[in-house]
Amino acid sequence: MPRREGWGLVAVGALLLVGLPALNLLPAESPFRVADFTLNLFGKFLAYAILALGIDLIWGYAGVLSLGHGVFFGLGAYAMGMHLMLEIGTQGVYRNALPDFMVWNRVTELPLFWRPFHSAAFTLLAVVAVPAVVAFAFGYLTFRSRIRGVYFSIITQALALSAWLMFNRNSLNLGGTNGLSGFKTIFGFSLGDPGTQRGLYVATVVCLGGAYLLCRWITRSPAGKVLVAIRDSETRVLFSGYSPAAFKLFVFVVSAALAGVAGALYVPQVGIITPAKIGVLPSIEMIIWVAVGGRGTLGGAVLGAFGVSWLQSVLTTSYPDLWLFVLGGLFVGVVLFFPDGLAGALRRLAGRLGGVRRHGLHPHPDERRRREEAKPRPEVFHSKAR
Repeated sequence: MPRREGWGLVAVGALLLVGLPALNLLPAESPFRVADFTLNLFGKFLAYAILALGIDLIWGYAGVLSLGHGVFFGLGAYAMGMHLMLEIGTQGVYRNALPDFMVWNRVTELPLFWRPFHSAAFTLLAVVAVPAVVAFAFGYLTFRSRIRGVYFSIITQALALSAWLMFNRNSLNLGGTNGLSGFKTIFGFSLGDPGTQRGLYVATVVCLGGAYLLCRWITRSPAGKVLVAIRDSETRVLFSGYSPAAFKLFVFVVSAALAGVAGALYVPQVGIITPAKIGVLPSIEMIIWVAVGGRGTLGGAVLGAFGVSWLQSVLTTSYPDLWLFVLGGLFVGVVLFFPDGLAGALRRLAGRLGGVRRHGLHPHPDERRRREEAKPRPEVFHSKAR
């Protein structure tokens, strides 16, 4: 990584980690104060950025397009939501130790798979382990069968649809179409306290930094070089003696685990998780984040997730009916005009500006003469006189 780019990332990280929470602590009458709602909104966008990093790892570097990452995001979110629902205790509407939706559905005993989520340690483990285990089982069966390309994308899309249908059922005891909501505390801290929201925001920034460093380490390692080779030509990698299925399975599991962490950070900041975040449409939106930002560039994935989510928040406030058209137009425009996304466009612009700065619009005559002398000259053949 160039030194200038590294210092830029450090500056952005310091601003997100220290600057925004500090501005949030300013008095309400200060023009520079960041409102609690804005800080909470930024925290949600940064959770999306963690998810985008995982998708970029599997799609941008390994060339495996997954249209089912909403499932892994939802598994992490539901794992955290179940713990937060149990923390409510008897403070619910029905003053019952069971979650309110269970009382409404006449469930008399807490289901067996809910009970371990009383433990905060188990919940934090499940946030990472459950998506990773599901991804391992799914990826092992598909990659071992050498399913790739558009066929893999279709299968992951079917996975998202199946999970959405399953989580909508009330018999699963996960809230049905209404999902899980009404959280009051997280690990004993009140979610209504601005200090808790600042803490969640800082935790999201730290996790984003850790996810970025993990993905950067993977992509810079020898395994990362193999992933890029698989993206360019999987058949050549296979003939070189490597097992593409093993590398793809590894990166698929890591990507799913990052999605689970993003879901767990999303839930306490937004306050609700429903099956709508698991289906096909959210999974496609996640792909658009990475495409707009620039796949194969970790910074581009973060930029795309944050930028597209911010644009959605702005447009849906004033023009809610136009968002899907804008989203589709963004994707088509990127595919046609900016195939390497915003990151590639910014890189090209910086290169051109740097060239103009170094040489100027009108080079010095000595510089122009040096360029002319450096040009290769065509050979001249002279015929011998008879």
